[in-house]
Order: sequence, then structure tokens, then C-alpha cells
Amino acid sequence: MALILHSGEINKNAYKARIAAEYASVQLQLTPNFEMGVSNKTPQFLDMNPLGKVPVLETPDGPVFESNAIARYVARQNNNNTLYGSSLIQYAQIEQWIDFSSLEVDSNINKWLYPRLGYGVYLPPAEEIAITGLKRALNALNTHLASNTYLVGHSVTLADIITTCNLYVGFTRLFVKSFSSEFPHVERYFWTLVNQPNFRKILGQVKQAEAVQPLQSAKKPSQPKDSKAKVNDEPKKEAKKVPEKPKEEAEEEAPKPKPKNPLDLLPPSKMILDDWKRLYSNTKNNFREVAIKGFWDMYDPEGYSLWFCDYKYNDENTVSFVTLNKVGGFLQRMDLARKYAFGKMLVIGSEPPFKVKGLWLFRGQEIPKFVMDECYDMELYEWTKVDISDEAQKERVGQMIEDFEPFEGEPLLDAKCFK
Repeated sequence: MALILHSGEINKNAYKARIAAEYASVQLQLTPNFEMGVSNKTPQFLDMNPLGKVPVLETPDGPVFESNAIARYVARQNNNNTLYGSSLIQYAQIEQWIDFSSLEVDSNINKWLYPRLGYGVYLPPAEEIAITGLKRALNALNTHLASNTYLVGHSVTLADIITTCNLYVGFTRLFVKSFSSEFPHVERYFWTLVNQPNFRKILGQVKQAEAVQPLQSAKKPSQPKDSKAKVNDEPKKEAKKVPEKPKEEAEEEAPKPKPKNPLDLLPPSKMILDDWKRLYSNTKNNFREVAIKGFWDMYDPEGYSLWFCDYKYNDENTVSFVTLNKVGGFLQRMDLARKYAFGKMLVIGSEPPFKVKGLWLFRGQEIPKFVMDECYDMELYEWTKVDISDEAQKERVGQMIEDFEPFEGEPLLDAKCFK
């Protein structure tokens, strides 16, 4: 009996076993016409996994469920491979990274993604906690990969396969470039692995997310649980509604993109925001002489405005990683303004409570209304427009862009850029 993997073509947990099979030269057959929500609810499937979770591996000796266990089983079908290393210590280290990847990386990615897909209640504070935990894990992974091409040894092991598959959902659904660039060695590692022939054969061409997975209705996950009668009946009802009403709404809303982005209606500015962002990113030496001077040479006070922001509740900033996470979450939610803004956020102090201060460059003379409306964090800050005729304020702008330290007499805990 061949090894049969009960899963659809697109399933990151099934990818683990499928890629392992390529490296171990093991024949693995996918269930034909597998339909999630139907095939995994049959009595035959529930006999193999009572929870109905996918994937399940059917073997001559009985079924195996849980994706990491399946991948381990497949990897050990052929001892003529190095997926489990070449020594006892490498075996232990491979298991170590598999556990780390599952408990620290995959778990936090799921806590971030699933509420956005509607599988649970979306709570911004819970999302921030998940992102904080994920960043801690990615920082640890990034440190290890700074001096290692692979997680263990000098070739691909099962630890790399499982870790890359767990990162896959993050990179394709959540990790926009501004997020992943904080972990350059993880980036290098991920793109190196997914472009290996055995990975690419299963994953195809992988593309990074251009935006974080948008929020969806929590009602959507309940749809697969409907009875067959409802599945057959309801589309007929919805077929009448969906083509008609949304089309009318689309026709009504088609002429209204401009009110959503009123900044596009402003007169052209001599300041090209992308040119400034490039200058900022590419200046490595003589930052004040090159980047700061370049900023003021480019700055258009008629087309743009500068704003200081100060967090109103600094007394609450008693834990460093929570404070850093708070700032990171704020920058993530500002993503809708990326085309029209540049920002620097400083976390100040060596001991709690930490101060959070920022500098923002916005298109136009006011803070964009759609940003104020959509990003709830805005009201947590006191906003003050910069008077560029005041040399002291102008110098403060330069110091904030430069990450000058000590800033206002205190060390910087961290400095984050929005660009």
C-alpha cells in the first residue's frame, strides 16, 4: 500500500510531508479531489482522525495525524538522507528547532492570522501580544541564522522544511516587506529555501504579501458546517442578490475613490516622497550632512506638514517589550498612510516608565482625516504641528530623523521608522 496523504493541493501543513518526501525519495500520493469541509467530515476520515483535522497520512500500518509527526514518518522512510542529521546532537537540535518553529513561530502567526480570517474574535490588544511573541521568536531565529545557512549542519534538514513551511503563511499573508526587513537573516533564509528545487516543486513561485491580511467577517467560518441542503439551496437565493445589489453599489461607489484619498487632489508638490525615503534608506555615512541636509532641500512646506506626537500615557509604559510592541502595532496600523507619510518613533529611556515620542511627515497641511478615522492609536498621542521657522524645532526634527542620542538628555531604547 502506498503512502496516501489526505489533503488538498494547497495546505502548508501538508507541504511539510510533501517536501520531506521529495528529499527522502519517498512516493507520496495525495487524495484525489479532496474537498476541505467535506472530505474531512466523512466517517472514513474521522476514523483516522476524530478531530477531522487535515492532513492525515494513511500507511500500511495505520493512520498518522499531526503534520510534524507525518513529516517525521516520511523523513524516516528512507535512511539514505540527511533530513535527521548525522549525529545524536544534530538529531536533538533538529527536534529543538521543530519544536521552536511550532510553538514560537507558527503559534503566534496563527494567533495573528486566524482572527483576521474570521476564525475567532478580533481584538487589537490580543493581536499586539501575538506580534510581540512572534517578533521575539523571529529575533532569536535571526540571530541564529546570522552565522548559519541552515538551522542544523550544512544541508537541509527536517527542521528547515518545517520551519520554512511555518514561515510560508507569514510571508504570504502577513509579513509585508517593512515587517520582514527587520529580520534580514530570516528573509535570506526563507527565500533561499523556497527557491530550492524540492521546495519549489511543491510550493511553486512564492510571492510576499503586499498588505497584511485584511479583516473578514467572523461569520464566514461557519459556512462549511451548513447541511448539504443549505449548500444546494442558498446559492440560488444569493445568486439573485449577489450579482444585483453589489453591482449597483459598485456602480454608485465607482465615482467616489477621490474622497477616500483627498490628498491625491492636492496640487503637485516639488517634494517627491519616494525620493526622500530612498535617500533616508541609502545614507549610511555622514547622515546629518547627507540625509538631513537633503531632507530640508527637498521639503515642501506648502505640499507637506511636519508633526510631533507624544504618547499621552507614558506612565503606563513600565515594560520594555510591551512598549515596543505598542509602537510596532501603531506603525502597522498606519500602513494605509504609507503613500502619503514618513514617520520616526522613538522609545526613550533606560528605565521605566519609557517615553514614546514621534515625528511625522504628512502630505497636506493637516493630519489626513482618513488616517485619524481609521487608526485608533492616533487619539492616544498629543499632536503638535512643527513650526519650521523655529530653529529649535527644526533641530529637533533633524535629531529625530537621525536617531540622535542622547535625545533630550536620555538614551534611546529603540527607534522605528515608517517609510
